[in-house]
Amino acid sequence: MARLLWLFALVPALLLSVGWAYQWIGERRDRRRYLGRGRMVKLEDGRQTYVSEMGPDPRLNSAHDSAPTPTVVFESGIAATSQNWLQVQEQVAGYARAVSYDRGGLGWSSACATARTPTNIARELRQTLRQAGIPGPYVLVGHSFGGLVVRRYAALYPGEVAGVVLVDPMRAEEWPPLNEIQRPLLERGARLAGYGVPVARFGLARLATTSLLCRSGRASRFFSRAAGGGGAHVMERITCEVGKMPRDVWPVVAAHWSTPNFYRGLRAHVRAVPASVAEMQGAAALDIPVVLLTPGSSEPLCRERLRRIGSDVQQVIARNSGHWIHLDEPELVLEAIRGAVEQARHGSRAQTSAQVSALVASAAR
Repeated sequence: MARLLWLFALVPALLLSVGWAYQWIGERRDRRRYLGRGRMVKLEDGRQTYVSEMGPDPRLNSAHDSAPTPTVVFESGIAATSQNWLQVQEQVAGYARAVSYDRGGLGWSSACATARTPTNIARELRQTLRQAGIPGPYVLVGHSFGGLVVRRYAALYPGEVAGVVLVDPMRAEEWPPLNEIQRPLLERGARLAGYGVPVARFGLARLATTSLLCRSGRASRFFSRAAGGGGAHVMERITCEVGKMPRDVWPVVAAHWSTPNFYRGLRAHVRAVPASVAEMQGAAALDIPVVLLTPGSSEPLCRERLRRIGSDVQQVIARNSGHWIHLDEPELVLEAIRGAVEQARHGSRAQTSAQVSALVASAAR
């Protein structure tokens, strides 16, 4: 009987040890394989931020240029990383410096040290750009939650920003404390992210995500069924959204989602949503050109809400897109970015308005 009890105690401990070793080895292998695609930038407090740079150095412009070509900086959605922008970033790099990065707590970057509010993140982004030696002026491109971050950056450091492109930005009025209906969703999301920490620590998240994105998907389907209808819904959404990204990005996304740090970072971002909304409620309107892309599946923003964003906001409806416009209709995002870059170089708002009008016509077709 005593031996049987020892066996029952030993088997779980052995399985946990194997899972921990599997995760430990996998994390180190992932960093060897994928980290070299960008570089790590050390911040003043010792933490590190992962940065991916492509395209020409703006400091090498020829003397006849009227102004330096701005650097395009991409800001991702609430749980996304630099990989989310790869397809668009590669295209922009053909004519301008294009920079994406992983926010603190996500991707390859160090754990976050502050609440994940737009102000804190904007300050960290500025420090990252300075430490990395990436000069302005900047055209900031933000998707979803990242839209709040780039708006905050432009408000805090207006002299450094030449233009802003918002890709279906997060609508603060839809979330607590302005809309308390969504609070249970946030609480559930934070709770599930917390559950993900031990699941990832012992290799189960790695097994599921690697199965889903890099192999047959059998293990991921097993885990989704075990989690019930909610798990199947999450798995379906993940497959749909990641499936729109370049296939060589999938293993990197799987590597990110396999670590305990990802779930800690996700929980920190979700928990900070009410504070982020409160912070943006009284945000000052921008006085620089802004292009806002709204998906055809959403209600367009009215004039009053556009005025709250800025004094010069052009809204473009991406009729064939859902929330991920840069994955559904990347050509619209690319045209908006090119227009912002050209406006910054030549300083002609009339020219930019003509480009936006052409973009609107293109989206309507």
